[in-house]
Amino acid sequence: MSTKDSAAAVYTYEKDPAAIYRRSFETVRAEADFTGLPADLHPVAIRLIHACGMTDIAGDLAWSDDVVTSAEAALGGGAPILCDVEMVAHGVIRDRLPAHNKVLCSLNDADVPALAKRLGTTRSAAATEHWRDVLAGAVVAIGNAPTALFHLLEMIAAGGPRPAAILGFPVGFVGAAESKDALADNPFGLPYLVLKGRRGGSAMAAAAVNALAAGLPEEAGHA
Repeated sequence: MSTKDSAAAVYTYEKDPAAIYRRSFETVRAEADFTGLPADLHPVAIRLIHACGMTDIAGDLAWSDDVVTSAEAALGGGAPILCDVEMVAHGVIRDRLPAHNKVLCSLNDADVPALAKRLGTTRSAAATEHWRDVLAGAVVAIGNAPTALFHLLEMIAAGGPRPAAILGFPVGFVGAAESKDALADNPFGLPYLVLKGRRGGSAMAAAAVNALAAGLPEEAGHA
């Protein structure tokens, strides 16, 4: 038997997409503790856990009571989804969006490096300046840059447009936890969802959008 044939004979694993999703969500529900989490946030928490593999994150979520209703209404009404990085934007499942919503990321716009230099900040933060014309009523998903979240809050504090909801999942060791705390403590009445602490990431930010846009359609056998 060749090495290739031997390897093929060794591996036994689930190949059916519907079964993989079903068993994944069953495992999440069995292992995660959703105590204290509102029922309308359960699909979001399940998606987040599915995206990162860590069942304990449910206890580190913080939210405003209106984040689900506000985000779902905005998405249903055609609001754009504003993302801090391309990885978040590419993680949003387009064919599940309820109103063919635009998914926008301005990080790679040609003038962003110069704008960042002029503002004395990161490209991710400077890129949020391009959101001003579309920010009102939008759903914001930040999965990478704490500076983008801080700058967004500064824009709003200065009288900038108010989004319908901010999903804050910046990840890292410098400013990530602090930026999410700032969002959770925001005095502007902004609907929000955050994962407190250092954990987060683009996959989780996109997962939150997908859950709010379409719940858990994979349980019905969709890819």
